Amino acid sequence: MQNTSVPAGMTRRHALTVTGGALAAATLAQAAPAFAAGSQDADAIVVGHGLAGLVAASELAAAGRKVLLLDQEPESNLGGQAFWSFGGLFLVDSDEQRLMGIKDSRELAWQDWLGTAGFDRGVGDPSGQDHWAYKWAEAYVDFASGEKRSWLAGLDVKWFPIVGWAERGGGLADGHGNSVPRFHVTWGTGPAVVEPFEKKVRAAQADGRITFTFRHRVDDLVTTDGRVTGVRGAVLEPSNAQRGKPSSRKVVGEFELRAPVTIVTSGGIGADHDLVRRNWPARLGTPPKFMVTGVPAHVDGRMLAITEKAGGRIVNPDRMWHYTEGLRNYDPIWPGHGIRILPGPSSLWFDATGKRFDSPDIPGYDTLHTLKSITDTGYDYSWFVTTHKILAKEFALSGSEQNPDLTEKNIWKLLSRIWQTPEPIEKFTKQGVDFIVATTLSELVRGMNKLTGDNLIKLEDLTRQIEARDREIANPYTKDVQVMGIRNALAYPGDAISRTASAHRILDSGAGPLVAVRLNILTRKTLGGLQTDLSGRVLNASGRPVPGLYAAGEVAGFGGGGVHGYRSLEGTFLGGCLFSGRQAGRAAAAATAT
Repeated sequence: MQNTSVPAGMTRRHALTVTGGALAAATLAQAAPAFAAGSQDADAIVVGHGLAGLVAASELAAAGRKVLLLDQEPESNLGGQAFWSFGGLFLVDSDEQRLMGIKDSRELAWQDWLGTAGFDRGVGDPSGQDHWAYKWAEAYVDFASGEKRSWLAGLDVKWFPIVGWAERGGGLADGHGNSVPRFHVTWGTGPAVVEPFEKKVRAAQADGRITFTFRHRVDDLVTTDGRVTGVRGAVLEPSNAQRGKPSSRKVVGEFELRAPVTIVTSGGIGADHDLVRRNWPARLGTPPKFMVTGVPAHVDGRMLAITEKAGGRIVNPDRMWHYTEGLRNYDPIWPGHGIRILPGPSSLWFDATGKRFDSPDIPGYDTLHTLKSITDTGYDYSWFVTTHKILAKEFALSGSEQNPDLTEKNIWKLLSRIWQTPEPIEKFTKQGVDFIVATTLSELVRGMNKLTGDNLIKLEDLTRQIEARDREIANPYTKDVQVMGIRNALAYPGDAISRTASAHRILDSGAGPLVAVRLNILTRKTLGGLQTDLSGRVLNASGRPVPGLYAAGEVAGFGGGGVHGYRSLEGTFLGGCLFSGRQAGRAAAAATAT
């Protein structure tokens, strides 16, 4: 074994011991910190360079701390999963809402959060799984209705002026769902959310307060006398993999680094389908045999078990958030890459056998209820049957790369949505394997059955259900809950302008051609995770903080081990990374003050 020389200012005891000759030496020269002295290598270690990690590291650096920012991925993946996001943020009583005539309040948002989360696991018991989750939820709703917008606006984050209405619920006022539109799309999508914090971190790097340590995979948290005092693991060979592409896992060395505090911000489990199935709750039915993947391969959940081994408590592991409208990406970036349709309210939704779903299984209303309805059929897919008029007006795709107009901040491209189908939608319609386009319903049914090969869809059944729905369009009032929802959406100016087609018959030839879309289950978010207090300190099985250990972002259930409870109001995942990363970063900075 060949040992490299110890970098200046770093103790030999804690230096990287790297094998692999010149290759490993090059890795060390690029990544090893040069500022540490004495028995520690930094004031803080942050494991994971996604959004939560960037926010936490920037807060530590702003307080004058020296930080090691570790990740197993190359620099190309800085910003993590947030970079790929649509950039939706949950804001309450915002300027944008008021501009659209939306009357929102902290009280209404809290009512919606409680009705959606359904906290029921020991809220009042300090040892309960939902005890800290509930406290985080209160704090987050205060944040979203308070300083969140002004804080981000001060970092030059801007939003598209039309507020989206996600997760509408479809039940009672105090039940699941957003009573009003709250989904604020960031101008520039996910990359624009990441950008201000990446700038902060890179500026701190230039000042010597932050050192990036790429291609360092943490395999253990180092514990000394019951306190987490650092990390150890494997140095992976350098990688030129592009953002989102899988990188090599070839080990070329090992490392051990020390700091008084460690913040874990490593994300969830969405790329590991076996882990998803292992934690799948019975209440959501049988886990799908086939799923598409909504996150890059590095979202592997490894740090959950590693942190648990060091004393951290994992709570609510059976709570998760997976989408029901997944498409197989015709041009995948990561393995099994799936894209979600963000639907408007008008497409008809059928199960694999051609039976129309009942309320609240309407596009955009109740994600997890619909997921259970799909798994109850015994099949792992369902269908949208719609018209080109609906598709052109109502379909949007998740992901920064699927929205070049918003991501590139191109107003001309954005305005072109008024008179033409967005190019990404058009490409999926033509190249995506899940799309069937036909001029007649009989032709559409033949295409649907050919695609799946099981001949489950019967023309007469589909015709009967569609014609029954179409008859409900004749009057401005109806007993069809979905048609009620369309008219409700059209009463909101934002939906009428950009997200809802005028009410029309599906079999109206003037609205055609007809379109059927096979919808797959798409893995996405971990709603449970490491239990943390409001400072982001990881708690042990006895409810006491593990000394020196913090967590933020998805690995912590976005705060407290499950701030969302059972379900999300949407726009709360990026916001959860921002809020929990800030909380943990500030608390860790205070804990290391001299």
